[in-house]
Amino acid sequence: MPPRRSPDKEPPPEEPARLPAAMAEELIRSGEPQDLASLQLLDEASPHFPLIDPSLQAERKVASDPSRPLEERLEALEDIVESEVGDTTMARARNLEREMGLRQLFLKFEGGNPTGSQKDRIASAQVIDALRRGFDAITVATCGNYGAALAFAASVAGLRCVVFVPVGYQTRRIAEMTEAGAEIERVGEDYEGAVVRSQEFAIENEFYDANPGGPNTSLQLKVYGEIAYEIYDELRDAPTVVAISASNGTTLAGIHRGFLSLYRRGKTSRIPQIVGGSSFRKNPIVQAWRKNLPECVDLDPQTVKETSVNEPLINWHSIDGDLALAAIRESGGWAGYGSDKGMMSAARLIREKEGLSALPASTAGFIALLERHAKEPLPPARYVAVLTGRKQ
Repeated sequence: MPPRRSPDKEPPPEEPARLPAAMAEELIRSGEPQDLASLQLLDEASPHFPLIDPSLQAERKVASDPSRPLEERLEALEDIVESEVGDTTMARARNLEREMGLRQLFLKFEGGNPTGSQKDRIASAQVIDALRRGFDAITVATCGNYGAALAFAASVAGLRCVVFVPVGYQTRRIAEMTEAGAEIERVGEDYEGAVVRSQEFAIENEFYDANPGGPNTSLQLKVYGEIAYEIYDELRDAPTVVAISASNGTTLAGIHRGFLSLYRRGKTSRIPQIVGGSSFRKNPIVQAWRKNLPECVDLDPQTVKETSVNEPLINWHSIDGDLALAAIRESGGWAGYGSDKGMMSAARLIREKEGLSALPASTAGFIALLERHAKEPLPPARYVAVLTGRKQ
């Protein structure tokens, strides 16, 4: 087996180039696009086909069979998850480095997971937890990606799955959920209200509650921390900055906790600055950071309107928002906004320069990174942007 190539060494200090003003303006602009349909990119991940490698079908049959002993089902399920979920690609974006004037930029592409997003990580972990604890059913509220991930993971484990989706959310992933055997409950509330309905349903019907902000939050944070471990495995240290899109704040807070654990164990020389990005004026975490508020404050629900681009990002209440806000502040990071048009432009730029079909909403953290670089050039260092998307 050939020796593993070590990552590039830390670059010597030099004056980085400024982000071209015109490009910065296009990516950061706060206006919304007049014709979203013409942009031809919707912010929903796409699954891989087949979702599970054919060589694992025997394990899938065992995992989903309730007549088999629990130990056998868990072993088969864990084999599938270990093989198919996580350990996603991280590539150096040399073309974007030259375009943006950043010394070292890496893209951590979560689109390599079975249903195309980091949600597969917590979906699979919670399905394993549900099976181990004796649950035969699981529920969650979603605007798309998480529901698809949980429906798939539940089908692998042979669990009943009920997914709550707000009526106003027109996610195309409902077809995937139903194909995986999930039952869809359309509710009139917004996403936050759908979460409450799902949580109440879990209590009333003795379902496993896979919602953020619920009894299994610590598990979700721990699993998202694995993204930090994978970044460390590639770089052999923590980068200077990790940029992540923020919605409820769970992914952001989990990644920070992962790096905090690595630092406390002496594995890294630093804790990276955490940068969060979200849809323009539609996220309590970003607003609290920009206004220097002590904690997240709920937004007026009437001012938070979803589009086909921003659905995964917007919320008037960030369920794990205070955890994410603390992560940004404690790490010396920052937060910023991205408009629909800016996120579409960023996704197109990443596709053209690096060949990755990143979902527009997943570029919000990347845009917040570029916004700071445009105002004040960032030092030569390592920067990581976490993205989701379609596998090429």
